[in-house]
Amino acid sequence: QVRLVESGGGLVQAGGSLRLSCAASGRTFRSYTMGWFRQAPGKEREFVSAMYWSDDTTYYAHSVKVRFTISRDNAKNTAYLQMNSLKPEDTAIYYCAAQRNYYYTEAPESYDYWGQGTQVTVSS
Repeated sequence: QVRLVESGGGLVQAGGSLRLSCAASGRTFRSYTMGWFRQAPGKEREFVSAMYWSDDTTYYAHSVKVRFTISRDNAKNTAYLQMNSLKPEDTAIYYCAAQRNYYYTEAPESYDYWGQGTQVTVSS
């Protein structure tokens, strides 16, 4: 059974930084695509970033490009989302997700496994 556990959320002032972690367990993720999504109150879940577990290809939503960086540590089976220059509009619950295929998509319904989410609040 695949399990994803996020951590690292919190309250930060605008302009600050946070690093989210997503610890993955349950199988080998080499062929998987890992994604980060977020959902603000009253809004739909939206794509933030994605990467393949097997290479360095990364993707970002336009709203976070340059400010956010997705990465992974293969030895720890952990994905990260480094968030810099945070803005109040980045406030949301952040979720990591895994898809069983080497396939880039921004559609949440295409991801097979989800973590429980971690709250990120950016104050102005």
